[in-house]
Amino acid sequence: MVKAKTYVLKEYFQGFPKPTDIHLEEEELPEIQQDEFLAEAIYLSVDPYMRKYVARQPLNSIMVGTQVARITESKNPKFPVGRHVMARFGWRSHTIHNGEPDGAGVAPFLLPEDDMGDLPLSLAIGMLGMPGSSAYFGLLETIHPKTGETLIVSGAAGAVGSHVGQIGKIKGLKVIGIAGSDEKGEWLTKDLGFDHFINYKTDDIDKKLREYAPGGVELYFDNVGGEVTTQVLKNMKTFGRISACGSIADYNEQIPKASMIQPAMVFNQLMMQGFQCMHYKNRWDEAFKQNLEWLKEGKLKYKETVTEGFENMFDAFVNMLKGGNVGKAIVKV
Repeated sequence: MVKAKTYVLKEYFQGFPKPTDIHLEEEELPEIQQDEFLAEAIYLSVDPYMRKYVARQPLNSIMVGTQVARITESKNPKFPVGRHVMARFGWRSHTIHNGEPDGAGVAPFLLPEDDMGDLPLSLAIGMLGMPGSSAYFGLLETIHPKTGETLIVSGAAGAVGSHVGQIGKIKGLKVIGIAGSDEKGEWLTKDLGFDHFINYKTDDIDKKLREYAPGGVELYFDNVGGEVTTQVLKNMKTFGRISACGSIADYNEQIPKASMIQPAMVFNQLMMQGFQCMHYKNRWDEAFKQNLEWLKEGKLKYKETVTEGFENMFDAFVNMLKGGNVGKAIVKV
């Protein structure tokens, strides 16, 4: 018998998540049945969306999340032993699955390891996974960038933001990244090719944007919301386009801070569209292939903030929410 370790949601988060909100438990798994396989987690993802999503989960359910797992036993010919899958198994160390789509219509994805070559499998929960699809569709399909336009990215040093900015450069945009440390800014400009960086903790965002984009900004990819977004919107051109991906600035506020974006929205006649990566689930393969091609061509670069040990999932989650990661935050089992 295999014993799986699982993280179970015991209390809904009130303000910043507390260790007592989630319990690490053990579950004894049965023998696999015909058409099932057993997978052992190798890499697990921690992402900002989890902070808000758990409010929709029933208590005593497994924490939501995506992982890369190795198939260790199988009675399903489509999922042979030794191969790896990217799957929405949640925060658990071992999983028995039949390979069929879940309630959202998403099935475990057998990784094309030959195509990935020497690239790390962890990219399947980063640039080649949900963050990569969010960057790809959230920029290209939501606000339709045109060569020569200026793009601002908030949360620019995270998994999605750093990817969005690089796609922007591939598409011929001027890219300005907003993040919370000069170290992150150096990575964005020197390594990833962003044109400018603004430290939202130490810089006057409004003043810097008027310096870097005196004629105004056409495009904004928003990961954070809050006061950062209020300042950005003031500097957008008439009919500017905004892709609303997240609002991590307020995720841990029991009473979210109100930012008056309406004056800028009305005055500049801006167009803001929220998007869900799940909306494009039938096209995730397209994003995977294109991002993989760009990686192989050296047009995309990545960083991973790796936490060792399944028992440290919660610490990795909290560190990510505090902005402690550069690039994708993952846990290596």
